[in-house]
Amino acid sequence: MRNTTGVRIVVVGSNDRLIDETLRTAGASVSMQAMEALAALAHPSASPPDAMVVDLRDQEALPASLPLFKRHHPAVGVVIIAQRFEPALMLEAMRAGVTEWLAEPLSATALVDAVERVARRHAVKAATGQVFAFVGAKGGVGATTTAVNIATALKNSTAARKALLIDLHMTHGDAALFLNAEPKFSIADAVENIHRLDETFFKGVVTHTKAGPDLLASSDRQTIAAVNVDHIKNLIDVAAQHYPFVCLDVPRTDVVMLDALELSADILVVANQELATVRRAGPLVLALRQRYGKERVSVVITRYDKSSEIQREDVERVTGTAVRHVIPSDYRLALTSLNKGLPLVVENHNKLAASFVGLASDLAGRDKPQAAPPKPSGLLSRFGVR
Repeated sequence: MRNTTGVRIVVVGSNDRLIDETLRTAGASVSMQAMEALAALAHPSASPPDAMVVDLRDQEALPASLPLFKRHHPAVGVVIIAQRFEPALMLEAMRAGVTEWLAEPLSATALVDAVERVARRHAVKAATGQVFAFVGAKGGVGATTTAVNIATALKNSTAARKALLIDLHMTHGDAALFLNAEPKFSIADAVENIHRLDETFFKGVVTHTKAGPDLLASSDRQTIAAVNVDHIKNLIDVAAQHYPFVCLDVPRTDVVMLDALELSADILVVANQELATVRRAGPLVLALRQRYGKERVSVVITRYDKSSEIQREDVERVTGTAVRHVIPSDYRLALTSLNKGLPLVVENHNKLAASFVGLASDLAGRDKPQAAPPKPSGLLSRFGVR
């Protein structure tokens, strides 16, 4: 096994000594575990192996913990061993993130090759950059403004001096306007040519901006074909292999995009102190936490007003999670920045720009805040919270 000597491999649900001996002979460090152990391995705080082999030859369905394991540890490759090729089960496994399926008769060569492939992909992913996703709880709350300024701050404040902003609105997104960019290519071009998405092609579709980060922009043309969620995941994966920081401007109404955020280290729901926005933020945060784990989802309040009837504690109570950061209100300054096509953080001489820089610094390294359970206020009855 050329690339997996010393690699830690967990074999789940198997008593087959041939598997153990084959992998050990190839140089791997092997741990044989019962199928029940998968639930513990799927926990977000568990230390994941470098690769996993799941033996389904005595099972009729995928273990319930497997999709959860892939959700919390997306970089770990999984090899499934089954009695036969079963299309329905293989499709279910693929949707869970499994890329290797072996059927009987099982050969030592096939097993070693499959584990080597997933271990190699894990080694690549281990060196990837951080991905941050920004999702507006409602239109007009400033999600694009936040994503643009965070990406710019990360690009300008790190030694790597590299960051990428991906506008995941397939059509008519606004990120290019915020950066005064006129891209020749777009995310639609990348997705339509996903089979060609090597380093050279990827660099060709990315736009370099004068004021801020590199940009993979939204398309100005209407796309008709449905977008494949695996293509979006692959796109984000490739981006993270070439940039230390990748920021995603995510459309809240596109289920495909919301389902493609597995590589995101942090998913930030952007909200403000308007009643309608806070009510919509609650279900969105809940859905994202159930999908990706509560430790990765937090809330950012834009246009923050200390005297607002809806306070920070109210937002935390409704969404069930801590408000990670508040961004002060300065509509005139933000509008001027948009009209100039110059991110606020380029000229960091005001509280609004400083707030974006602070959030970028937090995302790049500091621990997440832990909020104490807030006390309910009378206004919470309007949110349906008791």
